[in-house]
Amino acid sequence: MQRRALLGLAATLPLARPARAELSRIVTVGGAVTETVFALGAGAQVVAVDSTSLFPAAARALPQVGYLRSLAPEGLISLDPDLLLLSDEAGPPQSIAVLRAAGAPVAMIPDGAGAAAVRRKITAIAQALGQDGSGLADAVAADWAALDAPIAALRPARALFVLSAARGAPLVSGRNTHADALLAAVGAENCVTEFQGYRPLSAESSAQRAPEVIVMMEHALAEAGGIDGVLRATALSVTPAAATRRVVALEGSYMLNFGPRAAHARRDLAARLHPAANLPALPARPWV
Repeated sequence: MQRRALLGLAATLPLARPARAELSRIVTVGGAVTETVFALGAGAQVVAVDSTSLFPAAARALPQVGYLRSLAPEGLISLDPDLLLLSDEAGPPQSIAVLRAAGAPVAMIPDGAGAAAVRRKITAIAQALGQDGSGLADAVAADWAALDAPIAALRPARALFVLSAARGAPLVSGRNTHADALLAAVGAENCVTEFQGYRPLSAESSAQRAPEVIVMMEHALAEAGGIDGVLRATALSVTPAAATRRVVALEGSYMLNFGPRAAHARRDLAARLHPAANLPALPARPWV
């Protein structure tokens, strides 16, 4: 019934105008999508973004359309966009169906983690914009590849990625997450492998895994009360990481978006996990 009601709503919405050869009103949804559009030089045409689009600073000054997983189709269509660039994580599915039924110019961009996923995102977004994105894609790939051999030579650090430690048992990353892919890319071994996605971790389970380092997003670390607050959590206080106070944090979208800044984020996190490593400096890219 909800789906029928939403599709019925599409019939009452004004049809979005057909995409023009020159795009002047672009809406981007998804942090990596927004970063890539700006990196490709089309930031001036972006008129609205979602709440996960935190970089570059110019994106944060734009009107917001809400959270990418809970989009309101009528609000998007009211912006009269030439192009809606949506991460394929955007939703709910009913809202995407309404947008399509209303004739909105929707382009879904595949999400994912890792070097190949970054290239796919850049290529798909460039095609939607009518551009050749090979220059950007090749540059990011070259920066990423420059780190492969130096990082492969490192002894992997046993790491635990903590999504949140502010309330109750810490929520940690298992397999098949962006965080899991990130740890593998920076010379770390995710010590949680028996489940996929994110789940709470008990003190007994944490002690058995014995992580040497805890990796977090900066805002999650702050919400938990800093390093002291994190290490007071029962499940984390029993770890080797707590004994050495090894908690490493970076800005969340920088670490996990896997957009044009992915190679630089990889290097920055690897350097923090392996402070004695001799990692090559990466070029100063304008999109970073």
